[in-house]
Amino acid sequence: MRALIYTSIAMLAFAGNSVICRLALSGGFMDPGSFTNIRIAAGAVTLLVILKLRQGNTEIRKHGSWQSAALLFAYAVFFSYAYVDLQTGTGALILFGFVQATMISMALRSGERPRTAEWIGWALAGAGFVWLLLPGVNAPTTLGTVLMALAGISWGLYSVRGKSESDPLASTAANFTRALIPTFILAVVIFFATHATQPSGYGIALAVLSGGLTSGIGYVIWYAAIRYLTSMQAALVQLAVPAIAAFGGVLLVSEPLTTRLMLAGALVIGGISIALTVKFQPAT
Repeated sequence: MRALIYTSIAMLAFAGNSVICRLALSGGFMDPGSFTNIRIAAGAVTLLVILKLRQGNTEIRKHGSWQSAALLFAYAVFFSYAYVDLQTGTGALILFGFVQATMISMALRSGERPRTAEWIGWALAGAGFVWLLLPGVNAPTTLGTVLMALAGISWGLYSVRGKSESDPLASTAANFTRALIPTFILAVVIFFATHATQPSGYGIALAVLSGGLTSGIGYVIWYAAIRYLTSMQAALVQLAVPAIAAFGGVLLVSEPLTTRLMLAGALVIGGISIALTVKFQPAT
């Protein structure tokens, strides 16, 4: 039950990130680079404050890693720039499609073997994902797809690394803090080399909300959840996010809900439902 609660909250947070990012970018309230910078900075500050308030003296240098921080930053950058061209639900479906592929590949490499229900679920989810990317009027752009694919691979690797962390809060705080270094470099590049949109107050508020709540705290909850899941289960449940994000985009960003996205999303969610007939059990 604890795994289910943690996982459900994390999926809502992940969907929230997609919706919030699209709100900021589609309305011209902020450029993607600035959104990334404020998001990571807000996440780092929020987590460090929570860590400080927690009883006990935690040395964050002993948690997380530079590799995880680099993956976190790469995911955040590619994610933001991809959403310049992609709609909320489409971007989330591409993102977590590649997250699933990455985590399943790593799981197979480490010796995990799927059960029959998981194979069937992946087949359906994969069919829905491929259908979304087929050429056509509603197909996503090539650049947006490539950028979101890179974001998905980065997030998948970041999630796999998180399974070994014993303290989710300290680990996530450490990774966000380390990610501030490439964030600063990106900020300098944006300031001197690009003509970025001047962030509005509303855009800054959205980036802070994304960084502090749906990213920072959401990732802590995810790190706690994946300790109860196999890598394959952790990969599969994240494919619930696109459906949540798609409806969030329709309600909050006024995006159209296309037939292709609806049917592709139905296949993906159906695949997840079948695969999760395999009971949640602690990862071994």
